[in-house]
Amino acid sequence: MAPRRASHGASAARRHPSTEELSQRLGVVIDPGTLELALTHRSFAYENGGLPTNERLEFLGDSVLGFVVTDHLYRVFGEQPEGELAKMRAALVSTRALAVVARQVQVGDHIRLGEGEIRTAGRNKDSILADTMEALIGATFLDHGLDEARALVHRLVIPLLDDETAMGAGTDWKTHIQEAVAAGDLGNIEYRMDSIGPDHDKTFTATLVVGGVSYASGTGPSKKEAERRAAAASWEDVRAAADA
Repeated sequence: MAPRRASHGASAARRHPSTEELSQRLGVVIDPGTLELALTHRSFAYENGGLPTNERLEFLGDSVLGFVVTDHLYRVFGEQPEGELAKMRAALVSTRALAVVARQVQVGDHIRLGEGEIRTAGRNKDSILADTMEALIGATFLDHGLDEARALVHRLVIPLLDDETAMGAGTDWKTHIQEAVAAGDLGNIEYRMDSIGPDHDKTFTATLVVGGVSYASGTGPSKKEAERRAAAASWEDVRAAADA
């Protein structure tokens, strides 16, 4: 897809002389006018006479991000039930995860903020960082099409699947199971393990049992992964039991 427009390129270069560095960190060159728009927070727009904001690009990027992540999870974790896939997707597209990505590529340094937001450390707010990251994904899609937007998401967002610290509540399912079980006084936690296949190529299936009650199962190439998937698949039911 050809670039949508090239307006305001000179002004973008003057106001943001280091956006070339941002483009290098993103791994994609976005039309200067579109990039400037993606970096324009509503607080800046309001303080400067009602300029266009990045909210439409954010809306677009949210949809593109959701599709790319869903497609990846469906293809890579095809054996997992819908419930676990939905939880993994929610973690990857969460404000926390996107803020981690934004900090990695130093998006905050380039966001156009109003003076009020600057005074209240807006450049480091998770919500502003995440929204801007979505706008940048939307801008990439608008300028270059789905393939380039998909590549951007795969470079920056998908790797968080392996980073429980970055993903936080989204992926640390076993810890959340432990916390919910303790809060609800549900009893002891056990992962009952089965395996099939030769020693060099085993597949493990773990079933979560809490207080003698069996919940969901998860399958993986290791005991740890099978337990993690079982915890993820069981999370909603365990939380409901703890809240009852």
